Amino acid sequence: MNAFEIRGGKPLKGTITPQGAKNEALQVLCAVLLTDEQVTLSNVPDIVDVNTLIELLGDMGVKIEHPEKNTVTLQADNIDPDYFTTHAFKKKSGKLRGTVMLAGPMLARFRRAYIPQPGGDKIGRRRLDTHIRGFEKLGVDFVYDADNQMFSMDAVNLRGTNMLLEEPSITGTANIIMAAVLAEGVTTIYNAACEPYIQQLCRMLMSMGANIRGIGTNLLTIGGVSKLHGCSHRLLADMIEVGSFIGLAGMTQSEITIKDADVEHLGIIPATFEHLGIQLSIKGDDIHIPAQEHYRIQKFIDGSILTVYDHPWPGLTPDLLSIVLVLATQAKGTVLVHQKMFESRLFFTDKLIEMGAQIVLCDPHRAVVIGLDKQQPLRGINMVSPDIRAGVALLIAALSATGKSTIQNIHQIDRGYERIDERLNALGADIRRVEA
Repeated sequence: MNAFEIRGGKPLKGTITPQGAKNEALQVLCAVLLTDEQVTLSNVPDIVDVNTLIELLGDMGVKIEHPEKNTVTLQADNIDPDYFTTHAFKKKSGKLRGTVMLAGPMLARFRRAYIPQPGGDKIGRRRLDTHIRGFEKLGVDFVYDADNQMFSMDAVNLRGTNMLLEEPSITGTANIIMAAVLAEGVTTIYNAACEPYIQQLCRMLMSMGANIRGIGTNLLTIGGVSKLHGCSHRLLADMIEVGSFIGLAGMTQSEITIKDADVEHLGIIPATFEHLGIQLSIKGDDIHIPAQEHYRIQKFIDGSILTVYDHPWPGLTPDLLSIVLVLATQAKGTVLVHQKMFESRLFFTDKLIEMGAQIVLCDPHRAVVIGLDKQQPLRGINMVSPDIRAGVALLIAALSATGKSTIQNIHQIDRGYERIDERLNALGADIRRVEA
């Protein structure tokens, strides 16, 4: 297994372009199953999770071509629905939570589907209730096989309905949308997730012939159609990479320009980093972060300590809280980081404490970070990447630290970040990929 060796303490400088959005890619790749015509996707990130899903689609019978870098053409005109019952599918899909979104398109087009227990990050409970209950309201019958940990679903009576989701689950909303676009009648989804990647999925489906109203809101109205056709679709820049690069610039006192960041789709991400004291300027779709010797965490208007927490869109994505926490370790001031959605995502803080950070882990969801104001730099240590986002947060910490750090289990980082070592080395970083 590979590891990263990082020699930190070096300021970086230059321009970097974020990859295509991982979370959008997983949705729109699944949507390919809704038509037997050709679909071309561009700005697709070349990362482990996305490539695993593309391989899985190929195993199902989807024709796949790569006409150029980061572009993939797919045609699902010869799908074997029974592949979902095989051991091979269960083994491969167990590595990737995104495969759960294959169910919606399969129910819509083939009227049957199977969902294994989800894989992916070990960051806490990730329930399938929103998916299954939404499918039920669309007329889907399901049976759970506890021995094989598999849901079997029958959608012969798939029909539109009104539903109120218990939670605005992003993958749950995507799955229900994809099932509803070919259902008979009209479906309304209230408390739907409305993240930019859900909006992108809806726009792609509209270009394929779907009938969707309310895009960008939490109330979607979907008129079922009988057939969808092919399309071409370009993915947005990955907002998590954009936020990661902003945090990297602040931690390493670097001057970085982020090109083609799709700024209008970033929501409160830039403002959140400004609250942490990071200076940035936006020109068109580019973000420039100047080198800063110090940055000060703002307080609330009444003078109380700033709290940064995750919240469904248009709130802050939970995927950036690891970056926020690391960035705060070298700020001037104190912040409470509140990870509401997942109860295991803050457990990587023990490594930051070992590096010299001043963090109080209050409970599985909350951590108080007391900034060192760069008076005491972090020190390099050996560590293990527990999940995608914590892995990159530790990488950023290592790049700011004195001495050498080693990060093992970098497969987790490769799952979500395309050639991150090569791209950061081009800015002046010293990251080596070695055999662990």
